[in-house]
Amino acid sequence: YTLFPHGSGFLFIDSNLNYFFSIPLFSCICGNLFLPLLLFLLPSACIRGFLENVDFPGSDIANLFSPSAEHCQELCSQHPSCLFFSFNRPDKSSGSFQCSLKSSTSGHPRAQVLQLGVTSGYSLKPCNLDLTPCFQQVFEDVDFSGGDYRTFFTVSFEECQRVCTQDPVCQFFTYITGNFTTSNIRYKCHLKFSWYVPRPPAIVLKAGVISGFSQNSQLTQHFDTVCQSQLFSDTDFRGSDFLELKAVSAEHCQFLCSVHPQCTYFSFSRIDFRCFLKNNPNNIMTRAKSGVTSGIPTHLCQIDESWARLTYSGVDFSGSDISFEVVNSTDQCQEKCTENPNCQFYTYHNGSLIFSDHRPRCYMKRVITMPAPPKVKKLDNVVSGFTLRNCRSAEKAQD
Repeated sequence: YTLFPHGSGFLFIDSNLNYFFSIPLFSCICGNLFLPLLLFLLPSACIRGFLENVDFPGSDIANLFSPSAEHCQELCSQHPSCLFFSFNRPDKSSGSFQCSLKSSTSGHPRAQVLQLGVTSGYSLKPCNLDLTPCFQQVFEDVDFSGGDYRTFFTVSFEECQRVCTQDPVCQFFTYITGNFTTSNIRYKCHLKFSWYVPRPPAIVLKAGVISGFSQNSQLTQHFDTVCQSQLFSDTDFRGSDFLELKAVSAEHCQFLCSVHPQCTYFSFSRIDFRCFLKNNPNNIMTRAKSGVTSGIPTHLCQIDESWARLTYSGVDFSGSDISFEVVNSTDQCQEKCTENPNCQFYTYHNGSLIFSDHRPRCYMKRVITMPAPPKVKKLDNVVSGFTLRNCRSAEKAQD
């Protein structure tokens, strides 16, 4: 069943849309606090739609930026721990475009507060979640600040969006219109990047565990030509760092560098799984350094993804859990992760040293991979929006 916030209650609709009926919103009212008892009765219900001018105070686990309640809801749905959210709309007096992701042990908000300019709602995890959501709306007088990797001049935001859609690494854009105050940057299109591939945020050595990745699908665009690559062992490419990530191997680090449009080369520290992405298109400064492997990204060819088919003994992909199951082996854990469309990577725990019942567990994990601007703010005479690649993929799937 699916619940839709509606008036003073919820519409209750069965999976085949054969019938629906309305359920009143039973509440405990204490001053301006509303505790919907309905959520206690149906903790795993699919709740679509939004509660306008309602805030879910507290319980924050992450604060991101978003241009709309729909986008904020999708961020919550892809975040491993988010169960509900509150979004500050542009009409809120302060803190506009903030998307507050929230969670609680009970699985629902501890309170609802009337708050002008705030829209709240629930994660779509219990629904049939679209892992590649389509965002067709464009946002006038809104700037997606940051993430820039390429700029050019063009006649309209439609053309800017078209180029973004054709560029496989472009996730969103901001276009400066002909009415912008500064005349010398009018008609400028800014293509922008955010991570669209899975990347464990924490990787540590740990006894009794084995980690790996879902085998569900190819991670990047397919090319007929296979990439040729070379790694330089015990070599550090000095300086020019712009981003540090975690990677499970040098090959994984090379993959991350190849995906990021600003990465010109990288260095990987085997001791602590640190992957340093670097940007210097003019020169490479090298030095010998034990335990460090460096390399150059690949371009417009089929990237080697063999690292994602391996398992890593004694390595823990810490955090980002979405669920766990009791399993009998690493192979079964990988199968469970691959079968689960929400699972991107996993860690298998040998229960003998960790759990009192000595039963091994498979922890399935994920991170946000949808387009996510690092900052959203008001700015007159600009237009921002997203790539339409996912929209076209959805249209092909329906044909």
